[in-house]
Amino acid sequence: MTIVSAERMAKIFVEVADTLVDDFDLIDFLHMLTERAADLVSAAAVGLVLADQHGRLEFMAGSNENVKLVELFQLQNHEGPCLEAFQTAVPVINVNLGEAHDRWPRFAPRATAAGFQSVHAFPMRLRTQVIGALNVFGGTKGGDFEDTDVPVVQALADVAAIGLLQERAIRRGELLTEQLQGALNSRVVIEQAKGAVAQAAGVDVDEAFAVIRGYARRHNRKLTEVAHAFVSDPAMLANNLHA
Repeated sequence: MTIVSAERMAKIFVEVADTLVDDFDLIDFLHMLTERAADLVSAAAVGLVLADQHGRLEFMAGSNENVKLVELFQLQNHEGPCLEAFQTAVPVINVNLGEAHDRWPRFAPRATAAGFQSVHAFPMRLRTQVIGALNVFGGTKGGDFEDTDVPVVQALADVAAIGLLQERAIRRGELLTEQLQGALNSRVVIEQAKGAVAQAAGVDVDEAFAVIRGYARRHNRKLTEVAHAFVSDPAMLANNLHA
C-alpha cells in the first residue's frame, strides 16, 4: 500500500465518519468513500455494495465506470470477493485473479478481462452486523497489502458502516435497509442522468458523473435531485450543462 501521511489518513477518516449533517447525501457519501479508499491504497478501482431490505447485495458506488460493470457481473453470477466478505464478515486479501479461476470460475476471468490483476474485499460491519462490502481492485498480481495495511482499510470500511448506522439512528430513526433501498432507487436515476449528460456533452460516463456531481455541489442541491431534473427536463440539461 502506498504510504500515506498521518495527517492525510486522519483527514480521510474524519471525512468518512462525518455523516451527521443536515444535508447528508447518501449516494454522494458512498461515491466519496470509494474514491478515498482508492486514493488511500493507490488502487486501480474500488467498488461498494450494500445489502437491501431482503439481504441481497446491490452495487451502490464505484471509483470509476469500469469497476461498476465488474461488480454487477459479480452480483449477477453470485460469486466473488465481495460476496465472500459479506457472508463471512472476514476480509479477502491479496488474491491473484490470474490464479483464482477455481475459486471464482466466472468472476476471475471477467475481472482480469477488465484489466484487474488482484482483488481484496472488506466487510462493512459493526460487531456482528454486516451491511455491505468494499471491493479493492489492484493492477498488480496480488501481494499489494502488507499485514499492517489490512487493519487500516478494514477500519475505513468499519468507520463508514458505523457512520451509516449512526445517521440512520440519530437523524432519521429509519431502518437502515429502507434507507439503502431508497439509495438504490436513487442510483437508477443517477445512471440515467449520466447517460443523458454523456450523450449531450459528448463525454464518457465518468466525466458525465463529474458534471452532475459538480453542478449539485455548486448549486447546493442533492445529487439525486439534480439527476432527476436532468432526466425529466431536457431543456434544463441543455441550458445548465456547463452552469
